[in-house]
Parts: sequence; structure tokens; C-alpha cells
Amino acid sequence: MSEGSAGKVNMAFIAAIVAVATIGGFMFGYDSGVINGTQKGLESAFDLGELGIGINVGAILIGSSIGAFGAGRMADIIGRRGVMMLSAILFLVSALLAGAADSSAIFIIARIIGGLGVGAASVISPVYISEVTPANVRGRLSSVQQVMIISGLTGAFVANFVLARYAGGSTAPLWLDYPAWRWMFWLQAIPAAIYFLALLVIPESPRYLVARGQEERAHAVLTRLFGEAEATRKVAEIRASLAADHHRPKLSDLIDKTSGKIRPIVWTGIGLAVFQQFVGINVVFYYGATLWEAVGFSEDYALQTNILSGVLSIGACLATIALVDKIGRKPLLLIGSAGMAVTLATVAYAFSTAVTGADGAVSLPGNNGIIALVAANLYVIFFNLSWGPIMWVMLGEMFPNQIRGSGLAVAGFAQWIANAIVSVSFPSLVVSPGLATAYVGYAIFALISYFFVRAMVNETKGRELEDMVG
Repeated sequence: MSEGSAGKVNMAFIAAIVAVATIGGFMFGYDSGVINGTQKGLESAFDLGELGIGINVGAILIGSSIGAFGAGRMADIIGRRGVMMLSAILFLVSALLAGAADSSAIFIIARIIGGLGVGAASVISPVYISEVTPANVRGRLSSVQQVMIISGLTGAFVANFVLARYAGGSTAPLWLDYPAWRWMFWLQAIPAAIYFLALLVIPESPRYLVARGQEERAHAVLTRLFGEAEATRKVAEIRASLAADHHRPKLSDLIDKTSGKIRPIVWTGIGLAVFQQFVGINVVFYYGATLWEAVGFSEDYALQTNILSGVLSIGACLATIALVDKIGRKPLLLIGSAGMAVTLATVAYAFSTAVTGADGAVSLPGNNGIIALVAANLYVIFFNLSWGPIMWVMLGEMFPNQIRGSGLAVAGFAQWIANAIVSVSFPSLVVSPGLATAYVGYAIFALISYFFVRAMVNETKGRELEDMVG
């Protein structure tokens, strides 16, 4: 969709379907963040140590990696909307089962099921949004996905805080004499059901429909989006982009037929996905309460700090929406990498000063507690101004039409494997070698990501999806 024809765009309709699609981002965030604040309950209910907590928290990531890998290919078979509807069902089943789990094994199964939905939603929602929005505002609308992810995380933090405060603690009994931490999981069944029902009213991606030979349906959708004349042009444009290499998309398309090597654009996608996790952001999202309690915060104050981080994250994402289609994707990534490297190093310094009192309580001396809190929240701001939303924007738009599903499958799989490595390892790192060393490692990856972006990432601002090459 060119800027010159932007006057014919039905922005109200586009905004409505983007709003529905990004509920998947909200569920992605909620399902990922709900674990933050439930760990005391899991530990007491299932008698877990550090490794056990890491496995129970990280179980969702097993499902997420599988869901992300399978969703890209499945979206080429049953459609983008079909995959999102399947994700909604998985979210609902996971919420009910996790809250009712009477053993660690059942809980892990429930979280893997939820992870399948998280992984699928994480890669398909950005693709769907990219495929139904005009190029001149695509980055802005795709960035809404990250706002919804953070809104979901923040919603989970707020719900956990309110339930724990009302019950008198996360392990204290609440309604029907079930402990509050179980209700933290059950509560997410509400947005999961809303997501499924809302998906019933949005159309399938026109690019998927053309690829499946359903051009009349694609034309009808594009007409509602962009008007009759533009719809006719876009159908022809999509058909031409597929005609050069028209066959059912498959993973082998990721290999360049001339060189026999994996296409450079695929390596760029994998790099973006892995670095987004190796800077350690999900340590804050998954273990925020544990993190702050480890340096002397009370459970109540630690949960409040989570909410603060969530609100700041949303604010940073809103700034990204205002900037991404003006200054571009690559400059924001570079700003984010540099800012995260500095703030992570500062957090590492503050944590390195932690002392243990005679009563065994850990604290940060002097002003270092404030320094750690400010630096950690600045880090969250830099992440959500850049790598948080921009990685998903680029994965949704950077691949050529023919390999978009397969490219996302591989990059999404890499993203969730990297997430699992960071998240499962963190509880043990708190014990040895310690928080300071862990944060030094995250700072180093943030620094490396700066040079990766400079060398490997090409700007995609304002380019049509049919013009993407790699």
C-alpha cells in the first residue's frame, strides 16, 4: 500500500482487526508474566528447590519454542487466523489446568500447553498485522503488538499483586479456600475466551488467500481494507511476487538455490531473535519478584516494583509507535543496544555491593538500592523503546512472501530457545556466581548486539512486503 493511496485506506477497519489480533500479544504477555509472583506457591505446593523452580517456570518455553516453530508452517496451511484461534484455545486450557494442578508434572504439562499458544501467537500476530496494514504505518501498527505484550505482563503483575494483597500473601487461601496463586492462573481464562470470540469477526490475511488460490476472497478483504482499485492492484502485486517462485512454501526455501547456503536474511532474523533474549529481559519479566526479594525487598514491595516496570514499559512502547515509521527500525535498535549495555552494567555494579546481615537478610548498602532500581527500570525503558517491539516488527515484515512462514518458524524457534536458556539458568545464577555476574553477561550481549545491528540489519521502513528480498 503506497503512501499516495493512503486516503482510501479504511483505517477504522484496520484498527479494529489490529486490536483483535494484538489480543494474542496480551495473552502472550499475561501467560508469560503470570508466573511472576506465583513462585512461592509453587515451591510450597510441590516442594521445589532452585532447579525445580527453574524447570517449572521454564516449562512454558518448551511449548513456546515448539509453538513458534510449528506456527509459521501451520499458518501457511490453515491460515493466520486459524493459528490464532488455536492459540486462544490453548491459552484457555492452560489457564484452567495450571490453576488446578496437584503435582509439578501436571503443572509442567499445563504450562507447555500454554507455551504452544504463546509461541504461536508471538510469531503469527505480527505477520497478520504486517499483511493487512499499509506500508507507511505498518511499523506503527505492528508495534502495538509489543504494547499489548507489556499490557498483558502488567495486567498479570497487577492481578497477582491484588490477589496476594487481598488474600494476605500468594500462598494464603482465597475464594473456595484455594490459595491466591492458583487464582492467578485461573484468572487468565477470561481474556483467553475474549480472544477466541473476537477472532471470529476478523478476516483472513489476503496474502495467505492469494497464496492458496483464493483470489476472490483476497480481493474482497483488500477492498474492505483499501478500496476497490487498490484491491485489484494489490492482488496482482501479491500474485506476481509469488509467481517467480510459486510452490507450496517449505523449509527448504530458506536455502539459497544458487549458493546452497542458508539465506543471509534468515541469519539476520535468528540473530535478532536470539539477542532480544540474551540481553536478559525475561529475568525481569519472569523473576522480578524473586529478583528484588533477593536484594532485600519485601514480597509486597517487589510486586509493586513489577507494576512500575510494566507501566514504564508501556510508556516506552508508545514512544516507539510514535518514532518507528519516522526514524526507522535500525536507529531504534542501535539506541536500545547502547542504552541497555550501560544500564545493565550499572545494575551489575549495584548488585555487586550486596551485603548479608547477621540475620541472613540481603541488602544493598547506601544508595545502591536506588541506583539498582533506577538503572533496572531505565534498562526496561531502553528495551521496550527498541528491541522489544522492533524485533517483532522486523520478523513480521523482513522476509519475502514465499519464505515468511518458514523464516518466522526458524527465527521464532531460536527466540524461544534463547529465552529458555536465560530463564531456566537464572535461579541457579542467583546462588552462584551471583546476580552481579549474571548482569555483566547480559550487558556484554547488549554491547555485541549493537555491532550485529550495524553489520547485519537493513532498514525496512516504508517498503512494501512484496519488495522484501533476502
